[in-house]
Amino acid sequence: MLNIFARASVSRVTDPIGAWLLRRGLTPNTVTVLGTVGSVAAALWFLPRGELFTGAALVTAFVLFDLIDGAMARAQGGGTPFGAVLDATCDRIADGALFGAIAWWAFANGERALAAATLVTLVGALVTSYVKARAEASGLSADGGLAERAERFIVALVGVGLGGLGVPYILPVSLYLLAALVVVTVAQRIAAVHRSAKEYRT
Repeated sequence: MLNIFARASVSRVTDPIGAWLLRRGLTPNTVTVLGTVGSVAAALWFLPRGELFTGAALVTAFVLFDLIDGAMARAQGGGTPFGAVLDATCDRIADGALFGAIAWWAFANGERALAAATLVTLVGALVTSYVKARAEASGLSADGGLAERAERFIVALVGVGLGGLGVPYILPVSLYLLAALVVVTVAQRIAAVHRSAKEYRT
């Protein structure tokens, strides 16, 4: 949902950075991989150890690479089919690392309900992405939803980061809310595919 409202504003910041990196010889695919490796390493190293604020801050920094690689692709005249597949694959890896690390921390600290909510979010995030990919492969549409990738990361990282600073209740509230939003998003995507299929048949 944020993609609709924030893309133009974000592009005004990221496009000059992307053009500058291209002039330095980097490619969008390189930045995609670097951002994924960094976010995975930060999530799996810091979060299970209970260093929640540090982990959230570093994951946030590396997730921003996902904005910059798109800006680089636009600056060079558009992305490639391989780049699109690589970007989507790396997104799923980063999703798995973040929510898997949060669940790992929750289980280790006896927070089974939080761990369950995080695993619901992880599965829901993967299903949300799969529904869209499968729908588009079938010539249908499945865009939109309350909690797309940007919203998931914002809610999770803000909750984890502030929880790491000791803000009371923010971590469980954010994780339970996110689990609910992701379930709703899956339902919204399925409904969008159903509408698209009816229009396709007519």
